[in-house]
Amino acid sequence: MEHLHTALTALADWWGKTPTYEIVWLGIGFMAQLMFSMRFIVQWIASERARRSIVPETFWYFSLVGGAMLLAYAIYRLDPVFIMGQAMGLIIYSRNIYFIRSSHKEEAAANGEAAAHSAQ
Repeated sequence: MEHLHTALTALADWWGKTPTYEIVWLGIGFMAQLMFSMRFIVQWIASERARRSIVPETFWYFSLVGGAMLLAYAIYRLDPVFIMGQAMGLIIYSRNIYFIRSSHKEEAAANGEAAAHSAQ
C-alpha cells in the first residue's frame, strides 16, 4: 500500500510541476494514439461480421488521421524515429485512400453509363 501512495504522490508532484502546454501535448498524444488504435478495432469488428479478414475503408481514414496526429506529436517531441515512421505511414495511408476514391469514381461512372444505356 505504501508503494501505491508513493507512486500517487510522485504523479501528483509531476502533474503540479508540469506546464499546461506540456499537459495539452500529452493529451494530444493520447488522443492521437486512440485514433490510431481505432483502426484495429474497426478492422476487427468488420472481420468478425464478415467471418473473414477484411480491411474496411474506415481503417485507412483512422490511419490517416491518427498518423497525422501522431506525427504532430512526434515533431513536437523532436523524435526522429517516430517522425520518420509516421511520415512514411502517411504516404501509404494517403495512397490507399486515393485508390479507394478512384474506385468509387470509376464505379459511379460505370453505373451512370449503365443507367444511360438502360434508358435508351
